[in-house]
Amino acid sequence: MRYIGTIMRLQIQESSLKIGSNPRRYDPAPIQSVPALSLSPAGVVGLAENGETIVDVHHHDHPASKNRRGENGVSLGFTAHYLAMRQRFGRHLRDGIAGENILIEVDRQLLVEDLAGGVVIEGASERRLELRPVIVAAPCVEFTRYALRFPDGARPDATVTEALRFLDAGMRGFYATYSGEPAVIEIGARVFLS
Repeated sequence: MRYIGTIMRLQIQESSLKIGSNPRRYDPAPIQSVPALSLSPAGVVGLAENGETIVDVHHHDHPASKNRRGENGVSLGFTAHYLAMRQRFGRHLRDGIAGENILIEVDRQLLVEDLAGGVVIEGASERRLELRPVIVAAPCVEFTRYALRFPDGARPDATVTEALRFLDAGMRGFYATYSGEPAVIEIGARVFLS
């Protein structure tokens, strides 16, 4: 295993970040930061400071679940990727704005090939939690338009296509599967490549 960084932010999506119709648009308002997450094969649940539990929209048991047979139950993002996105699109792309559950502070960008063996998080009591497989979370048009500050209702053009290419291959983030026993992770947990 190779250490890559620490968890600097945990969050859940209470509902879909794509809202409206014709055209749909990206709205980060349902993203809620939490100090801890409960992981299970069904997905993640946020553990708020007041003791409240908040089910992520990608959790199997969410009433409007966006879970795809467990392959997107957990999502990962990296601070070095946000730095690159801010350099290209602007400061409005603050850390976590893409909605990943686990944001890891790293000093370099990671490719899907780097994550091929999976990710290991050192949870509470130094318990190691394996997330695998890790796959690219393909960027959606709505997030891409948000990144570009593309006007609502404007017809997508080559700018959007180029931005979609830039955000793909893991720049926007990754999905992972957790198949172990239910466990809790907290901000500050160490993360390794398997």
